[in-house]
Parts: sequence; C-alpha cells; structure tokens
Amino acid sequence: MTTLPSLWPLIGIAIVVAGFAIRANPLAVVVAAAFGSGLGAGMAVPDIIAALGKAFHQNRYVSVPWLLLPVIGLMERGGLGEAATALIQRTRSATASRILLIYLAFRQITAALGLTQIAGHAQSVRPLIAPMVEAAVVRDDPAIDEAGRNRAKAMAAATDNVGIFFGEDIFLAIASILLIKGFLEGAGILVEPLQLSVWAIPTALAAFAVHGLRLWRMGRR
Repeated sequence: MTTLPSLWPLIGIAIVVAGFAIRANPLAVVVAAAFGSGLGAGMAVPDIIAALGKAFHQNRYVSVPWLLLPVIGLMERGGLGEAATALIQRTRSATASRILLIYLAFRQITAALGLTQIAGHAQSVRPLIAPMVEAAVVRDDPAIDEAGRNRAKAMAAATDNVGIFFGEDIFLAIASILLIKGFLEGAGILVEPLQLSVWAIPTALAAFAVHGLRLWRMGRR
C-alpha cells in the first residue's frame, strides 16, 4: 500500500498567499514561508537557516540583472519613453490591446526558449511597454482619468507576468520544471522533464487565450 506524503511542508504556500493577501513585507513573507515549510518537513531551525544560506549562495547570479538598471536609467533620461510615446501617437493602428497582445506572444515564446531575462518589468515594461500603452489609451480616449491610465499600465505589468509564468515551463532546463520533477519523485511519481514541458504547452495556450480576452475587453472599454 502506497503511503501518501505529508502535506505539512506545503504550509509555506499558504503563508505566501496569506502574506501577499494582507500586503505584508515580501521579504518577511518569503522567510516565514521558508521556515514554515522547513518546520513542516521536520527540519531543525539551524538546518533551515543553512538551507537558506546555501540557496542564496547558489543563486547569487539572480542579482546580475540589477546591473542593467543604470543602463535603463540612462535610456529613460535620454528620452526612450518620450520617443515611444510619440511613435504610438502617430500610429493609429497601434492600440493598447494590440501592443500588449504582441508583447504577450513575444514574452511567452522567448520564455519557452529559455530567454527569461531579455524582458521584464525593469528591462522593458517600465521604460518602454507601459509608456506605449499609456500613450495609446490617452490617444484613443483623451478624457481618460488617472485611474484609467494606471489600470492600463498595470495591465502592461500583468501581461509580462502571464507571459513569463506560463511560458517558461515549456523550457526543459528551467528551475520550475526541475522543482516539479523533484516534488513528484518524492511522492513516488517518476516523470521526465520533457513530459512536463509538453503538458505545459496547452496551459500556456490557455493562458494566452484568457489573457488575450482580457486585453480585448480592455480595448473595448
């Protein structure tokens, strides 16, 4: 008879959801979730701290994209956002929904190829995509208020999130695929990364369709 794995280590997920729901400090939420999962798995506190330190050391390259911020700042100071705004104002066919739909497809395809760092909130949404979308909605609706402009910019950020989240799992060597594989193996379920990647394709297509509908509705509004 197969013994079901303990679900206590998953308490970290509940802590993350609750912490973000009450808008707690993200760093405190993540640390609390790590301790919750560790204690749920029966780990001692020193072992949890050691695991956190090891994970930070192994993934210190994650901070490399921060080196791009000075370059992006210089581009913004040089008028990148203004140039993008002027281009959209001259192009009547470039609506906010079309811009974001194209960006969603670009983000999903590149993420599926493992190119997760060539776009993102800091690299593309803040300096380029958001100004273009804002210019499009202001051009098409000159009476739009500040709240409407903020909703359009928020949709630009959401589009990036949807694209990367549902696109990266198609790539074989992404950390999320390896995490899923390791978790399933711990439960006695053996799967190959290729199987997980193949089954991520219909999920990505469904996400594209659902978010595309949201973008279409935004354009109608």
